[in-house]
Amino acid sequence: MKANSTVTLIKILVLLCLSVLCVSQEFDFFYFVQQWPGSYCDTKQSCCYPTTGKPAADFGIHGLWPNYQDGKYPQNCDSKNPFNPDKIADLRSSMQKNWPTLACPSGNGVGFWTHEWEKHGTCSESVLDQHGYFQAALGLQKQVNLLQALTSAGINPDGRSYSLSNIRSAIQETVGFTPWIECNTDTSGNSQLYQIYLCVDTTGKNLIECPVFPRGKCGSEIEFPSF
Repeated sequence: MKANSTVTLIKILVLLCLSVLCVSQEFDFFYFVQQWPGSYCDTKQSCCYPTTGKPAADFGIHGLWPNYQDGKYPQNCDSKNPFNPDKIADLRSSMQKNWPTLACPSGNGVGFWTHEWEKHGTCSESVLDQHGYFQAALGLQKQVNLLQALTSAGINPDGRSYSLSNIRSAIQETVGFTPWIECNTDTSGNSQLYQIYLCVDTTGKNLIECPVFPRGKCGSEIEFPSF
């Protein structure tokens, strides 16, 4: 009888561990990705402004993406936890300003945020619930302030080309960590500053050096288009 009771207790503990108590960290770090709207709209035929109007000429949030040390990443981790706009009602105005969508049809941004939460955010739900996920990204953007870091170094969104190494150094000197720069190419074949990646620890709050960078390559001189 005692043996049966022990087995039953073990089974209960295992089930609790799997469901609540022993939730493990299922990723190694985040990529915090910000996008320059001038590059997106200069190279995309389908660039649309949100219903709130043209976004500010500033780096907008693209996402906070859980990642593994080997460069791979989890996605669509919990279909039972869909995006719920009511959970971020107090963040809505900040998100419309700092996390705008330029993809058509852009609408009010909910479609973009839904995609980011369900594809990426659900893979960090062991440490960040839906509100915490978006709040963490907004806090990181404020902390980093990429545009100020660049303009303070004389690198301005004026359509001119700047040294990739100078762009990287300007950001690194300001935030204290090495960024990864993603470029795209406009219709004239110019390499443009498109997205900037910084790495964040698993709390979603602290910048770290990136364990691994994404694949891709920019030219030694890249354009910083106006918006």
